[in-house]
Amino acid sequence: MVPGARRHAVDPPSPAGIGMASERARGRMVDALRSSGIRDADVLAAMQRVPRHQFVEPGLASRAYEDVALPIGHGQTISKPSTVARMIETVAACLAPSARRRARVLEVGTGCGYQAAVLAAVFGEVVTIERVRGLHEAARANLRTLRLPNLRTVFGDGRLGAPTAAPFDAVVVAAAGDEIPDALLTQMSVPARLLAPIERGGAQALHLVERSGPDAWHLTVLDAVRFVPLKSGTT
Repeated sequence: MVPGARRHAVDPPSPAGIGMASERARGRMVDALRSSGIRDADVLAAMQRVPRHQFVEPGLASRAYEDVALPIGHGQTISKPSTVARMIETVAACLAPSARRRARVLEVGTGCGYQAAVLAAVFGEVVTIERVRGLHEAARANLRTLRLPNLRTVFGDGRLGAPTAAPFDAVVVAAAGDEIPDALLTQMSVPARLLAPIERGGAQALHLVERSGPDAWHLTVLDAVRFVPLKSGTT
């Protein structure tokens, strides 16, 4: 993060009425998230501030604040708001508010950039990796107007993590593999949390890994989910 820089996650300038309408829609979305069990004040505030409609195709903007996954091209989707909020709340749960402002987070699977922007509104520094060049460039364009000096986008193989930026206090994986790559486990701080969807036998579930020592990781299997596949290499 640039010394002295402040985090921003706000609506960029928009035609008259659109900004206010999106803010009201986000308010209703956040009310629904709160009713569904999301309690973390930092996460709810970030979901209120980040303009999800800026990260979807114009033809789908009217559905941006529904709790649905939407296509973003290249065979990928933007996750449901409830999924984004749940994942960030889960990895943030072990960090006090003051620690969050110093925390470094890795996101694997930038997609359109929406979850990265929400992460950047909660944590001190975020590194996000995308393996699909077209999505990487689209995410950079989506994020440019939000002026987030604590967010770095990387084009590369997310299964390898970001060793030059490690260790990370939290890792969020936004694609489903059949296992958690060793590189991501070793790039976790002590302590740290990693959350990733894992697919086995045709079913996916969120897997929470908590690192408590140099050679100590604890795994908890959480709810069923549906994510795009986690692949190796770049394209």
